[in-house]
Amino acid sequence: MLRSPWMACLFASVPLLALALAPALHAEQPLVRFQKQQLHDQFWSEGATFGDLNNDGHPDVVAGPWWWEGPKFETRHEYAPATTTFTLKLGPQTSVQVPGFEGTLGRNNTYSNNFFAFIHDFNGDQLNDILIIGFPGKETCWYQNPGTRPATSGPHWTRHVAFDQTDNESPTFADLTGEGKPELVCITKGAYGYASPNASDPTAKWVFHPITPRKGYGNFTHGMGVGDVDGDGKADLLEKDGWWKQPESLADDPEWRHFPAPFGGGGAQMHVYDVNGDGRADVITSLAAHAFGLAWFEQRGDVAQPQWERHLLVGDKPADSPYGVKFSELHAIDLLDVDGDGLKDIVTGKRFWSHGRTGDPDRNDSAVLYWFQLQRSAAGEVDLIPWLIDADSGVGTQVVAGDLNRDGLPDVVIGNKKGAFVFRQGRDKVSDEEFQKARPAKTRPQ
Repeated sequence: MLRSPWMACLFASVPLLALALAPALHAEQPLVRFQKQQLHDQFWSEGATFGDLNNDGHPDVVAGPWWWEGPKFETRHEYAPATTTFTLKLGPQTSVQVPGFEGTLGRNNTYSNNFFAFIHDFNGDQLNDILIIGFPGKETCWYQNPGTRPATSGPHWTRHVAFDQTDNESPTFADLTGEGKPELVCITKGAYGYASPNASDPTAKWVFHPITPRKGYGNFTHGMGVGDVDGDGKADLLEKDGWWKQPESLADDPEWRHFPAPFGGGGAQMHVYDVNGDGRADVITSLAAHAFGLAWFEQRGDVAQPQWERHLLVGDKPADSPYGVKFSELHAIDLLDVDGDGLKDIVTGKRFWSHGRTGDPDRNDSAVLYWFQLQRSAAGEVDLIPWLIDADSGVGTQVVAGDLNRDGLPDVVIGNKKGAFVFRQGRDKVSDEEFQKARPAKTRPQ
């Protein structure tokens, strides 16, 4: 864990994230940056999240079969078996057993059985439990918090299978129906839909409600999101080929109406947000989870049949980006107001070795983690400034941003083939000269 003062490491070799919270120049300007803490270097999961698991008022971090006590994240507890190992051959006659799945500590491409993590109290005992979405096509399960202090000082938490087959590589646990409680939103057996937990019988299997025809959507379909596209107050479902409008009533599982839209070839989590402040919802998405592309799609035209104008932020060459940024494998995106200016920003990065050391473009480039600061001009123009958080971590299939240490500043949590990471946000006031040195520069007009 880094313990040096913020100012002492302002210009250290570790990548620095710096940001002006107002565009005008002043004698001093606040800079935002992140301090990196690596929880471990083994590959146990493609996702991680946070929530208070021991009711001490501090969010804890979940990654793989462990959770770490907040706010320092130095004490680790094993809530599920951590018995996986792989054999690493060091020489003709020497091999070692390495904990975890074979990730960047190894040579071959493998996958974990843990792709997404969420925190929720499933049985109403006032203790948060852990939801794990496994490998695409496999089961989703939740681990019951035993309520000891600390929560895993005894045996492993009881595992309950909630749903047998969760497809799509960007499923989520969110309130799609508007009933005030989250559902598992995913594909299963060729159709999009949602699976609802049973509040009266928490350990029962969840019931699936299809919202689309069974069109043969596969286990490894990429890209999905939840949000109110048309402004009617109801959440809609987004996927790479368009969006599905939620009907007035969900009784008897009606089929939702589909509106085609060219949202790319299948990326990561898709987000609905009014990027340019014109009162209409836009769509933010990566364009290809295993190639290149980050864009926001501006909603234009008739409200009943909207058209979508693409604004490219990252492409397959530096010239595609207004800031010359290029990286591949954008397999996870979160959306959050990072700098506190009231506008939501994009957090994303590279899922390093998503298919191993061969196969994907630029797979061996730096495992970068960025956030794109949203700024709007008085004339309604949009700028999304890419600030480098780190160059040796990246994202998994999930990246989660939120306030980990209750200081009012959003942080970032990641689990992937390089390990598990926490990035804590801090802010400094520096001179205009220091600010301008740190600020990314445009390479072409937007």
